[in-house]
Amino acid sequence: MSQVAPPLPDTAVSPAEHRPTPAAIQSWDASPSPETTSEALEILATLSSRPASPLRRAIKRISLWGGLLCLVLAILAVVQVLRPLPKVNLRLTADSTYAFTGSTPALAWPASGQATAEVPGLGTLGHSGSDNPVPIASVTKVMTAHLVLKDHPLSTGEPGPTITVDHQAAQEYTTGLAGGESVMKVTEGEQISEYQALQMLLIPSANNIARLLGRWDAGSDAAFVTKMQAEATALGMSKSTYTDPSGLDGTTRSTANDQLKLAGTVMQDPVFREIVSTPSFTPPGNALTYNNNNLLGKNGVIGIKTGSSSAALGCLMWAAQQQIGGTTQTIVGVVLSQPASKSTGGWLPSVLINSQKVVVSAEGTLQAHTVAKKGDVVGYVDDGLGGRTPVVASKDVTVVGWSGLLVNVTLVAADGGVPHTGTAGTTVGMLEVGSGQNAQKIPVTLQRELSQPSLGARLTRLG
Repeated sequence: MSQVAPPLPDTAVSPAEHRPTPAAIQSWDASPSPETTSEALEILATLSSRPASPLRRAIKRISLWGGLLCLVLAILAVVQVLRPLPKVNLRLTADSTYAFTGSTPALAWPASGQATAEVPGLGTLGHSGSDNPVPIASVTKVMTAHLVLKDHPLSTGEPGPTITVDHQAAQEYTTGLAGGESVMKVTEGEQISEYQALQMLLIPSANNIARLLGRWDAGSDAAFVTKMQAEATALGMSKSTYTDPSGLDGTTRSTANDQLKLAGTVMQDPVFREIVSTPSFTPPGNALTYNNNNLLGKNGVIGIKTGSSSAALGCLMWAAQQQIGGTTQTIVGVVLSQPASKSTGGWLPSVLINSQKVVVSAEGTLQAHTVAKKGDVVGYVDDGLGGRTPVVASKDVTVVGWSGLLVNVTLVAADGGVPHTGTAGTTVGMLEVGSGQNAQKIPVTLQRELSQPSLGARLTRLG
């Protein structure tokens, strides 16, 4: 007899009843693997629906913004490195001025008239007499020569364009000679060079050549006088009035201080300097002719122009050179309205004698002081990003002056600017003492190698 299986207990369940529900999945610490694809998808959906914790959100934000920040910093770094380097400059560490102790010296000024002197680029040596306009006679011809050379410049050794002597210039030789004027023999139609005409103008002081040059330059005497007055204004000669190219007219008037401005200007022209320093020459059609300035060659005098008349008395614009402290210094001066006397003679001898005293005393005031030795640090190269490379004087620095004077000292970059790199000893600029034609210029060199700014400096630059 077969046996029948006993009935299942009440607690027993069918296999299907063992399938886990989503709620059961949430309560289990470790759930069994899903048995079907639909179960896996259901589990993933349940897990995804869980809210993110604060920590997870913070980590996500940090990752996102940190990446963006790294990208921005990388771009900025590339931009900083590729930016052009800032301009390199020279900076002065030496004193910007040098003071000569003591009071301003008193020169051997004439007892009458007016006089003044200076060293161009350094300063004035003083003034005596009034500053009222007075006739200046043939000193006027300095302005005539200045304008001709300005409008028709010459190089040293160059004769310049040809000037045809007109009827008026030839006739004025005859009438001027009869009237006691200073004139030069020329004939109508004769051709002379500009250089020869300037010699006739400045050495024997020919009035007829002064007027000839004025007509050649401007077309007429009146037009040239207009140009003379305009140039005086441009040079700051506010108390000067020009009415003729030669100075024969007593209405041409100026002051010693005004004429000093002109003296400093004309002595910058090498052709003018050459002519006024010429003791004698032989002009075409004339005999050997001497310079009216017999101070030439004495006490370093190298020019410039005499003048004398009954209205102006004795006048002289002068220039002298002196060697001091290894430098050549040019001193210029003007002495006007010197009367004739028994001790000095006529107007011209009087002004020459009195001017020589001023020249000698002016030269005696000059002093030379050494303010820096060769190899002394006088400044540095500033690369614009905090780097400093010292520069040194290539030779001793000498300052020339006189008691009571302040001399400017500046550091100037070489032509083309200061390089970003260079080896030790490379010249990068000039130390300039004073200014103008008498300035001392001492090359300055790198004390050590000059390198471009470091990568760190370029990355952190702000400007």
